[in-house]
Amino acid sequence: MGKETDETNLKKNNKPTYKEIAQQRGKEASVARKIFLIIFLVLLFIIIVGGFLGYKYVKNGLTPVDPSNKETINVTIPLGSSTSNIASILEENGIIANSLIYRFYVKFNNASDFQAGDYALSPSMTLEEVTEELQTGSVTQAGAVRVTIPEGRNIEEIAETYEKTAKIDKDAFLEKMSDKAYIQELIKQYPDILTEDILQEDIRYPLEGYLFPATYQFAEEKPSIEKVVTSMLNKTKEVFMPYLEQIKGMEQFNMHDIFTFASLVEEEAPNNEDRRLISGVFYNRIDEGMRLQTDPTVIYAHGEHISRLTYDHYEIESPYNTYTVTGLPIGPIANFGVSSLQAVLEPQDSNYLYFLADQEGNVHYSTTYEEHQTLEEKYIHSQD
Repeated sequence: MGKETDETNLKKNNKPTYKEIAQQRGKEASVARKIFLIIFLVLLFIIIVGGFLGYKYVKNGLTPVDPSNKETINVTIPLGSSTSNIASILEENGIIANSLIYRFYVKFNNASDFQAGDYALSPSMTLEEVTEELQTGSVTQAGAVRVTIPEGRNIEEIAETYEKTAKIDKDAFLEKMSDKAYIQELIKQYPDILTEDILQEDIRYPLEGYLFPATYQFAEEKPSIEKVVTSMLNKTKEVFMPYLEQIKGMEQFNMHDIFTFASLVEEEAPNNEDRRLISGVFYNRIDEGMRLQTDPTVIYAHGEHISRLTYDHYEIESPYNTYTVTGLPIGPIANFGVSSLQAVLEPQDSNYLYFLADQEGNVHYSTTYEEHQTLEEKYIHSQD
């Protein structure tokens, strides 16, 4: 009995006192406060540094690239360029520091009505000055004649435009486009973009697809055909320069294939999003060994405008007709814009193998032929 009492007293004696408990809790609270303080200081540091870096990022994007550099740079804004395209062009040419910041600047200031054309801009200009130049259309020279070649035009349509606006005889222009000796000289002058592929026997016009759509200005009221072609090929080379290494590194397609592919995307797609999706569909069909079966190639094969294709139209034997040939047609069927080129180089991944456009221009995609037939019945045949 006495032994048990001693053990009980011992346990009572070993039990922490209130003072000891308070001291222990005080130590724990002190440690917690230190941990909290450290975390707080770290977060505060991250916020301050992040805010400072963010401030510098925005500030650099809003200020001139080089205030002391008064040198002017010739910049071309193609017809139909979006704000995103314009911002990228300005950044690539060193006129602005950051294309993303410029897009936000344009949106915040409700800037619009940018004019296509050739501009003399400087790295010393503010975003406001650059925007005003693009809105007023203050181009590098007034010029005696200004010709706009829209996207999606073929050689014959381009010849018609020059005949109407620059007094260049259409037949003379087309004859020059078929002059093999002249084309050979151009291949030597532009080896980066023109190859012997354009001289294949069945190609209708060697330079089809290679004359870039843009607004061109000439000092003469009637510029020579050679000057017109040189101006357009210079523009094509300028547009392609940022993509040359990427194209040369492709295993599946060469330069001529890319021009051909981009022309198909241009003719089929109504907007940038659809261009990337349609490009992806074409890639999928090629990978599956399927024919591309794109209607614009049939129309081009006939060499005339056809508002509604019939069964007989699809039967034409032509290296351009993708209903009868496998893979890409023999050459481009029209010119194309930067967005179509980008869509070919960076297609949208999907499982789609088919697409069609309804009467309102909306594109509908499907993965199987059965789904495609259902969409045809809904959006095409039911409207007949």
